[in-house]
Amino acid sequence: MSYVFDAKRYDGAQFRRCGQSGIVLPPVSLGLWQNFGGVDVFETGRAVIRRAFDRGVTHFDLANNYGPPYGSAEENFGEILRKDFRDYRNELVVSSKAGWDMWPGPYGVGGSRKYLLASLDGSLRRMGLEYIDIFYSHRPTMDVPLEETMRALVQAVRQGKALYVGISSYSPERTREAAQILKSEGVPLLIHQPSYSMLNRWVEKELLGTLEELGVGCIAFSPLAQGLLTNKYLNGVPENSRAKAAGSFQKDFLSEDNLKRVRALNEIASGRGQTLAQMAIAWVLRDRRVTSALIGARNVEQLDNSLDAVRKLQFTDAELNEIDRYAQEGAIDLWRNAREGAA
Repeated sequence: MSYVFDAKRYDGAQFRRCGQSGIVLPPVSLGLWQNFGGVDVFETGRAVIRRAFDRGVTHFDLANNYGPPYGSAEENFGEILRKDFRDYRNELVVSSKAGWDMWPGPYGVGGSRKYLLASLDGSLRRMGLEYIDIFYSHRPTMDVPLEETMRALVQAVRQGKALYVGISSYSPERTREAAQILKSEGVPLLIHQPSYSMLNRWVEKELLGTLEELGVGCIAFSPLAQGLLTNKYLNGVPENSRAKAAGSFQKDFLSEDNLKRVRALNEIASGRGQTLAQMAIAWVLRDRRVTSALIGARNVEQLDNSLDAVRKLQFTDAELNEIDRYAQEGAIDLWRNAREGAA
């Protein structure tokens, strides 16, 4: 028997226009980068996804290699779709991506037509879908012509396997080039997915202005700086944290400068009546050019805490000025090399 979702899930739900498109997204979307793979408890992830939809989250973001192991997040999500969302597909925006490594050899990574389209077919198969709503080039690939990468995205749309296309971690200059190529093929660039947080503010220099000019939406990933902008590290490193595990969280993120900033920001959040995570999400969303903030959640409690950020999105000028004293670059931008062509 399929899960019965809350009939009032859209009562009071908020949505934001994605650039100049016809699509709106919830201000907080759920990403399955961590916590939904084959090494995780299936029913915990299932409960998180159910709860998210019950609270008006309609957008779920994946990639071919999310897990671990690679592909397992899409497999688990596909199983949840079959079990619980059989009658709700048209209420969902499902996205996936390809660009980082997925399988061995030269054709399992990068921005070639061969890799992108083969990867898309694999994602559709794992999730049991006929199409996905947004298909991304997950990263710029400097040794592949940008025209080839963008025209692979165009082909995905023309084949009916993707409704919209996006890019992730592209520089402002390369974003303009990508948008122009897509426009020449009659397929608009819907959305850009950059890293953005109070400790990683590169998008403010030029990217957000570029996206506004192009009419492209923005969904910010890692607004919590992979958990650094939560109460997790205020009093040391807990045993079950990402900092203790092998993965993308690097121990030098926990520099004394960063920890001082995080503690100061936590005090500001407390004064606002929010958790630090809630304020970090609200801060990213303070700019209307940001369509959505993409969060992860280990369990329903974490999810609810993050989603409650939308209850207080407004900041006073004094609060923003105080936050700016501590919201400074923290050397946590893992995607900078890819953006600048060094990876």
